[in-house]
Amino acid sequence: MKFTCKQSVLNEAVNNVSRAVPQKSPVSALEGIKMYLDKNTLELTGYDLELGIQTKIQVDSEDHGEFTVNAKLFAEIIRKMPSEDVSVDINDKLKATIKGGDAEYNILALSADDYPSMPDYDTSDSITISQGLLKNMIGQTIFAVSVSDNKPILTGELFDIENGIFNLVAIDGFRLAVRTEKLNTEDRHHFVVKAKALSEVSKLLKDDGDDPVNMYLSRKHIVFDINGYMVISRLLEGEFHNYKGSIPQNHSTEIVLNTKALIASLERCSLLIVEQTKAPVKCSFGDGQVKISCSTTLGKLSDEFPVDITGNKVDIGFNCKYLLDALKAAESDKVKLLLNGGLSPMKIVPIDGDAYTFLVLPVRLKSE
Repeated sequence: MKFTCKQSVLNEAVNNVSRAVPQKSPVSALEGIKMYLDKNTLELTGYDLELGIQTKIQVDSEDHGEFTVNAKLFAEIIRKMPSEDVSVDINDKLKATIKGGDAEYNILALSADDYPSMPDYDTSDSITISQGLLKNMIGQTIFAVSVSDNKPILTGELFDIENGIFNLVAIDGFRLAVRTEKLNTEDRHHFVVKAKALSEVSKLLKDDGDDPVNMYLSRKHIVFDINGYMVISRLLEGEFHNYKGSIPQNHSTEIVLNTKALIASLERCSLLIVEQTKAPVKCSFGDGQVKISCSTTLGKLSDEFPVDITGNKVDIGFNCKYLLDALKAAESDKVKLLLNGGLSPMKIVPIDGDAYTFLVLPVRLKSE
């Protein structure tokens, strides 16, 4: 089979589908990109049996055929081609000739017979949301996904859709993130998507796009239809944590503060906290200010700035990184912190509305 196309078009498609290709696999075919040519349409597929990315591009050709090429090598070759146009010619002996300008590569291809098929899906059960909104929701929650395989269900995010409300939820046992939006549907959906898949989906979504992304559901998989790319992921099985029951409904202290000021103070603390010298950051709220302090084997820091406080004074300790992640995800000039003593989670919410809710568990201070 032989085709010619623009280098930039092929390069973009190859780079995107390659994200689903494993670096190493016991099935050698999975380390490749499958190319299926049907005259002017070239379909490219990357698949690791859990996550698949597929797209189609227009090429100049009258041929038919399908082969697999090593994803890493092919991507590098296409990326470094010196001309606007490239041609790919793969013969029956699995010799692939790739030309661009005066450059010509000859590499081995593989038969597509050993390449596994992606799961079938239909479009009857679908959910539609704007690309910019879904990208924002993923960005504000994915930090709280568990990186441990002890509870595989928590390595993904819960899509909880009911009564026109869409909650995207991540929990790792130390913090919780919920992003809430209205959705134009009365259908109920409750499923968990791997964080790895959502990370790749987010890369394909437009930042501020009102263009829709369609999600197609089956019993074991979800497909995201984005800008000509189909991203398919196996759903995680199991019972997700009862996140609603974990969110405190009462508080004894309410603090309104400048988000950037607290982030800056915590980042100053982080200079003293390394893997070998982990220590909590102490936050003392009272008398219209917050005092931030940290003491490790590397040194000590004391910092403070004004805040608006209603309710009881409170001293509370936190893992610096966990609190920083939540504050950065808030993307608000000011946030509201809700506390119920020094041993209960901190609840972070916007000044107005309920677009997000973050919980961060405290760390017991030595004096307690």
